[in-house]
Amino acid sequence: MEKEIQDLKKKAFQDRKANRDLFEKLKKMRGAPLDEKFHTLHDEVFENIDCLECANCCKTSSPIFIEKDVDRIAKHLNMKPGKFHEKYLKRDDEYDIVLKESPCAFLDDDNSCSIYDVRPRACSEYPHTKRKKMSHILPLTLQNVEVCPAVSRIVDKMKNV
Repeated sequence: MEKEIQDLKKKAFQDRKANRDLFEKLKKMRGAPLDEKFHTLHDEVFENIDCLECANCCKTSSPIFIEKDVDRIAKHLNMKPGKFHEKYLKRDDEYDIVLKESPCAFLDDDNSCSIYDVRPRACSEYPHTKRKKMSHILPLTLQNVEVCPAVSRIVDKMKNV
């Protein structure tokens, strides 16, 4: 899987112009047609992807935590929200609450999540290719081409649709 991640980054760099061009076209699509296109490809791609083989998202990036996430996870860990925040989280340049470091402190050696049942909403929605109003998160989706093999495959298939 490590080789696939390295190849993914290389491919994303090589395809950056084609991907930007595609996303400029996708910006012109709105609502249900764009969502349906992504959702169909998401389902198709995830028939052959096991996130536990990769976990690159958990190893290289942080979800944005909302206060509900902090409260829920802290309670699960028998911690006060303030202590959880102090131990694991920070504010980034955009003032979002994110993890202090990567890989995620809750990522186990087998790529499973030790807080899976109470994980942040951003983690449960990742890679965000099955959300409504995809037009609102196209920039994030384009960034995720470099992180997630599934998103890379979805975008490649999108070019051929």
